[in-house]
Amino acid sequence: MPDSPPPWPTAAPLTTPRLRLEPLRVDHAPEAVSVFDDVRLHTWTGGTPATLAQLEARYARQSAGRSPDGTQGWLNWMLRRTSDAHLVGTVQATLYHPPSATGIEASLAWVVGTAHQGHGYAREGARAMAAWLRTQGVTRLAAYVHPEHEASMSVARALGLRPTGMVEDGEVRWSDAAA
Repeated sequence: MPDSPPPWPTAAPLTTPRLRLEPLRVDHAPEAVSVFDDVRLHTWTGGTPATLAQLEARYARQSAGRSPDGTQGWLNWMLRRTSDAHLVGTVQATLYHPPSATGIEASLAWVVGTAHQGHGYAREGARAMAAWLRTQGVTRLAAYVHPEHEASMSVARALGLRPTGMVEDGEVRWSDAAA
């Protein structure tokens, strides 16, 4: 019998002083489409804003919690401001077992809608996510950040990540481990 894929943690609801982190659901898409409908969000990552149908399809895939072959765990949260219940962004972690190391590594990402940037929501949400991931057995954190994206570099630093010499698709790998 072939080895079965490892079980991955399931995203749990999280809270911070200003945010609720809601595990991603397909029904987030109608609200999210307007939050992320801004070409400026793609300055550093490329692409264009997704349509409602594209977001629904993406969220259906991502909310499965793992890649189709089971080699990656997918954890996604929507960031909702507690003061007025408005959706402001998202944080996510892709979990995997690195081939040359033991343990679980999480590749982190964050996006905050243009209208909500500059208030520390990405930092707050990413910190909550990272702390929770540590309770789930994640041993290393990493993120890929465009070398000119100051705001994302600030979030990475707040998570204790440091830039490494590795560059992939024009983005610098940041890590909390020597690379």
